[in-house]
Amino acid sequence: MKTGGQLIVEALEANGTDRIFCVPGESYLAVLDALHDSAIRTFVCRQEGGAAMMADCQGRLTGQPGICFVTRGPGATNASAGVHIAMQDSVPMILFIGQVASHAKEREAFQEVDYVRFFGDIAKWVVEIDDASRIPEFVTRAFAVATSGRPGPVVISLPEDMLTSEVEAPQALPHTPVETYPGRAELDALEMLLNGAKRPFVILGGTRWNEDAVARMRAISEAWSLPVGCSFRRQMLFDHLHANYAGDVGIGINPKLAARIKAADVVLLIGGRMGEMPSSDYTLLKSPYPDQALVHVHADAGELGRVYRPTLAINASPSAFVEAFAKRKPTAEPSWADETAKTHAAYLDWSTPPETGPGAVQMGPIMNYLETALPDDAILTNGAGNYATWVHRFHRSRRFATQAAPTSGSMGYGTPAAVAAKALFPERTVVAFAGDGCFLMNGQEFATAVQYDLPIIVIVVNNGIYGTIRMHQEREYPGRVVATDLKNPDFASLARAYGGHGETVEKTADFAPAFERARVSGKPAIIEIKLDPEAITPTRTMTQIRDKA
Repeated sequence: MKTGGQLIVEALEANGTDRIFCVPGESYLAVLDALHDSAIRTFVCRQEGGAAMMADCQGRLTGQPGICFVTRGPGATNASAGVHIAMQDSVPMILFIGQVASHAKEREAFQEVDYVRFFGDIAKWVVEIDDASRIPEFVTRAFAVATSGRPGPVVISLPEDMLTSEVEAPQALPHTPVETYPGRAELDALEMLLNGAKRPFVILGGTRWNEDAVARMRAISEAWSLPVGCSFRRQMLFDHLHANYAGDVGIGINPKLAARIKAADVVLLIGGRMGEMPSSDYTLLKSPYPDQALVHVHADAGELGRVYRPTLAINASPSAFVEAFAKRKPTAEPSWADETAKTHAAYLDWSTPPETGPGAVQMGPIMNYLETALPDDAILTNGAGNYATWVHRFHRSRRFATQAAPTSGSMGYGTPAAVAAKALFPERTVVAFAGDGCFLMNGQEFATAVQYDLPIIVIVVNNGIYGTIRMHQEREYPGRVVATDLKNPDFASLARAYGGHGETVEKTADFAPAFERARVSGKPAIIEIKLDPEAITPTRTMTQIRDKA
C-alpha cells in the first residue's frame, strides 16, 4: 500500500526524472513528503511563472519533459505563462497542480479552479487523477503525450485527498518514445524536386532535434549546396559561420533574405510550423497556398496542411528525417551553389553590428566583445523586447542547445531560463539578456540562482521604458506617450542585496571589465547597461521613428 504522493514520485523516477521545479503548497504536501526520500533534486522557486519557465527551459534544451509542481488556484494561474510558452514553442513539459479535495469540488472551494477548462486551449493534454491506483498509468501517459508528435505541455491535477489515500497500484514503467520516420516514396519525391530545382531554400524550426540531427543537417546542406535559414528563435539549429547559413527567418528579417525565400522555387521546411512571426505575417509563405513548392516535414500529421497546403508532406520528426535523407545525394552539381555563397555573405553583412549610435553606451561594440569572450557552448537566454534584437541579429550561434528564448514572445523568460540552464549544465557559461521591464517580471528568480549557487550572468539593458511598445506607440501615435515609462531600481545594488555580484555600465568601455569581474566573481551576477532610449533599434532612433510617422 502506497500513498498517491509516493506513487507520483515513483512514476517520475521510472520515467527518468532527476529534478523538479516548484513553489511549495499545502495542496500537494504528500508529494513533497515523498520527495524527501527520493533522489530527485527539488529546486524551490520564488514564483510559479518562473518555475514553469524553468521546466520549459529544461524541456527545450534536453528534449525530455521539464517537471513543475505548483499549488492550486493562484499557483496554477501564475504558472499558466510557462504553459503557454511551452505550447506555442512545442516544448515537452509536465505541470502538476495540487487540487482541492474531492468532497469540496464544484462548490467554488478555497482556490478551486477547473483546470481542464482553464488550461484546455493552452496545453496539449489536461487531466485530473481521481483514483490514486491509476497514477502510474496517467503519469507515464503524460510523458508519452508531452514528447510524441508535436511536443507540448501536459497539465495534471492532483486532488489533495487522492494524494494522501493509500492504494495498491502496479509498478510504474517508463513511457515508450515514439519516432516517426519518412517513407521511401516521400524521400524519392523530395529528391526529384531538389534535382529539378533552381532556387531551393531550407528553413529549420521546431523541436525534436538533437546534436546528431544538427550535424546530419549540416552534411545534407553541404552535399546539396543548400542555403539554410533558422526559424524565429531556433538559431541553435545551424552553425551561423557555416558557408551555407543564410540567416534568421524571424522578426525583422534581412530584406535580402526575405526576397530570397519569396523567389525560391522549392522551400524545404523541417520541423517548424512557420507561424505568424517567422512567416512575416504569412507573406514569405502565403497561407494557405504558397507560391513556392513547399515540402513540409513535421512529426505531427495534424500540422501538415493545417496552415499551408504543402506540395509534399512528410510525416517525420526532424531527427528521423535528416537521418534518412542524409543518404541521398544530388544527381549533378547543384546549379545554385554560387547563390548559396552570396546568401551567406549577405547574412554576414546583416549580422555585423553598428559601431556607433546615440548615447554613451553602444550595444554594437558590446555584442562584438561578447562574440570573442563567450565560448561556443555558452547558453544565451532571453525574454521579449527590443533589446533582444541585439542578441538575435548579432550573436552568431555555433552549437546545438545554446539558446533558450520563447517564440511566443513572452516577457520575463530569460532569468528563470538561465537558472534552469545553469542547473543542467553547471560547467557552461550561461548569460541571460533582459530589458528593464522584462527582468522585473521574473527577476526574483535571481534569488533562486543565489540559493543554489548557480553563477549565471544577467545583462539588464535598462532604457527606462517598455521599449517595444514605445516604438510601436511612436510609429502609430507619434508624440502621444502613455503607459510606457518606467522608474527602475539600481539593478547592481539589487544583485548585491540578493547576495550576488552587481555591475553598472554607463559607457561602452565599462562593459568588458564589468563582464570579466562578473565572470570571475563565482556568484550570480547582474550587469546593468544604462542605454539611451533613443537607441531603440540597431538602425533607427526613437526620434527617427517619430519623425517618419
